[in-house]
Amino acid sequence: MSHTLLQDALFNTQTVRELDRLAVKNSGMPSFDLMQKAGAVAFAELLETFGKPSFLHVFCGTGNNGGDGYIIAALAAVQNIPVTIYEVGNTAAISGDANLAKKLCIEANVNLQGLKLDCDLSQGVIVDSLMGTGFKGSLRGEFAEAIEVINCSFLPVMSIDIPSGLSADTGAVEDIAVKADLTVTFIGAKQGLFTGRGPAVSGEIVYDSLDIPESILQKMAPSAELMDLSDLLEYLPEPEADVHKSQRGHCMIIGGELGFGGAAIMAAEACLTTGSGLTSLVTRAEHITASLARQPEIMACAVASGQQLEPLLDGPTVLVIGPGLGRSSWSEQLLQKALASDLPMVVDADGLNIISEGRVVTNLQNINWIMTPHPGEAARLLDVSVAEIEADRFSAVRRLQEKYKAIVILKGAGSLVSAKDGQPIKVCPYGNPGMSTGGMGDILSGVIGSLIAQGIDLQTAAELGCCLHSAAADMAVQEKGYKGLVATDILPYLAKAMNQWDQELL
Repeated sequence: MSHTLLQDALFNTQTVRELDRLAVKNSGMPSFDLMQKAGAVAFAELLETFGKPSFLHVFCGTGNNGGDGYIIAALAAVQNIPVTIYEVGNTAAISGDANLAKKLCIEANVNLQGLKLDCDLSQGVIVDSLMGTGFKGSLRGEFAEAIEVINCSFLPVMSIDIPSGLSADTGAVEDIAVKADLTVTFIGAKQGLFTGRGPAVSGEIVYDSLDIPESILQKMAPSAELMDLSDLLEYLPEPEADVHKSQRGHCMIIGGELGFGGAAIMAAEACLTTGSGLTSLVTRAEHITASLARQPEIMACAVASGQQLEPLLDGPTVLVIGPGLGRSSWSEQLLQKALASDLPMVVDADGLNIISEGRVVTNLQNINWIMTPHPGEAARLLDVSVAEIEADRFSAVRRLQEKYKAIVILKGAGSLVSAKDGQPIKVCPYGNPGMSTGGMGDILSGVIGSLIAQGIDLQTAAELGCCLHSAAADMAVQEKGYKGLVATDILPYLAKAMNQWDQELL
């Protein structure tokens, strides 16, 4: 996913509507002028991205989003680009600014016709202006058919404001959505573009404020924010010349039940690679040899019970528990002792699954911790379906934070990080499909544990760790490609991203 934004603030649809209203009210600019400006900006982006098309196919709905499409079609006609508008929905319902825009097309002799399932889309570029940010729920038949026609065309597609069928608020797709190559979004960037299905269907995202004054944009608080790795890396401590390992913290990884040793070993390697002064691994005896053979710098120790773990907890400054932990009695004992230690911790994987099953006895709300669930683990923690989590990832993060009093990283495309009360949820703009393989989450846990060990507060560690992990994967893909990428492939890129990100900006 790529994006070109003048700001990192993201908004929900209600806030964008209010910004739109304030812009019209305070600037004295008629709303139709604002629509014309949006259409002109989108048309310019189309030409810049795809070049002058041999043909332009514009799919227009009946609302203001369709009005933007009519403006684009009229501008294309002025430049002698052959253009056809496919009107979808009840054209008698077109009114206001959208109707004024349609009249421009009629004056320019643009070809307007209804949707045809066999329409000729053999060449050119498609503009999707079917539905705007107000779309919610299920698609009506004709709109679903139009989206199917667009997606089956294999032509380049530009969506206006948001791909039709995608929720601007949640990033969810209930039925079907346009798969765009370019999305041009206005006034306020919509939070749904950057998480859930948003990254998969939006293509490159370009934001334009339509020259709305910054004073107006600042009147409304964003509901989410894109994180920036360059900014977050400034929180990494710069080691002084006389620093020693104990000053860089000690992170202990706890996990690796029989059959799952690799997960804990990968977490420990990621922790060591990202700067923890000391990294220890507590696991089953059967995994000690493998750990030492792969990474002798890791202090690997075998424990057979929670009782054996207890005296070891005097050493570390932070714990990471869960990678490969399993759900056995051994697993429960280690988790119970860790939770009772009063140490800050990162809890992942089976650590979260055991908690969701109510198999540990402690007051979770008194723990200083970060949880890193994927949607399946989040569903178990909230006792809902995965579909419900993915239907509104922003809501899921807030519910997890409220229930468990933890800093929450909800993993997936456009990973979300919870924020302090009243602050916008953080969205990770890095990452790629190659990350959809086992072990990536274990690497993330180790990275975050390492950052906490080095003295970074938990909120910042969650944000930096999330971005560093995904950006390293992007750097790996840039050199290796995403097909066949495995979790350990990104280990060398973690250090590279920490040291060279400003020079290696993607």
